[in-house]
Amino acid sequence: MPLKWGFTMMERFFGFIGRPFLQLFGTFERFGVFILFQMRLIRLYPKVIKRPVSLLTQIEIIGIGCVGVVTLTGVFTGMVEAIQLYSGFHQFGIEGFIGYTIFLSISKELGPVFASLMLISRSVSAMAAELGTMKVSEQIDAIDILGVDSKEYLLVPRIIATLISLPLLVIWFDFVAIASAYFISTGALGINSVVYQETIMRLGHIHDIMSGVIKAAVFGWIVSMIGSYIGYHTTGGARGVGQSTITAVVYSAVAIFVANYFISSLFLYLNW
Repeated sequence: MPLKWGFTMMERFFGFIGRPFLQLFGTFERFGVFILFQMRLIRLYPKVIKRPVSLLTQIEIIGIGCVGVVTLTGVFTGMVEAIQLYSGFHQFGIEGFIGYTIFLSISKELGPVFASLMLISRSVSAMAAELGTMKVSEQIDAIDILGVDSKEYLLVPRIIATLISLPLLVIWFDFVAIASAYFISTGALGINSVVYQETIMRLGHIHDIMSGVIKAAVFGWIVSMIGSYIGYHTTGGARGVGQSTITAVVYSAVAIFVANYFISSLFLYLNW
């Protein structure tokens, strides 16, 4: 009896130690399957030109549908940043640099990240839910049976539409946020408008904006791949659709922050 109890304890001990490693290996396996799926999907990207109506429809749904929430987010982001920077810069008498600091932070970091998060919350979640519903209701299987490549028909237009829409949303976010910060800074906080504009014109560069646009393109590609992949592989009925939507939003948001770090590090290394 003691010997059997000892073996049981050893099994539990090694099971406790080995379970995290098994979960880690399972994560690597799922990530590898995801990468292989996306590599096979890339060859279908050029075929989107055969479906211009689907592409434009997805641009309207994914991109134009986010304009309202992106605008609202940009307005209050710019105003809040102006207030917070003023409270810090005013202590050192360098309020004149608020304009350039806001321009730099919004165009390079806040614009791409915040606009991406808004797109994730509205469009990527809807993408995963829609594809998941089609999967569990066997509509995707019906498309394949009819001889149409469901990946080309459903996934590629959504990915390309997001890749196009998010950089444009970021440019719009930058404009709205910087404009709202300007009006708060010069109107409510008493900063000289000429000095505000002069610092931006003198210190700002076009590559500050372009770095944010490049980030947005990468972010759009990443989140659309994640959302479409998770939705396309949904199982488990209505409960599975809800779980896929949650998973797509969480994974996409985390991927944005991880990718933002590596892209920012690359830009710093390239001095760009």
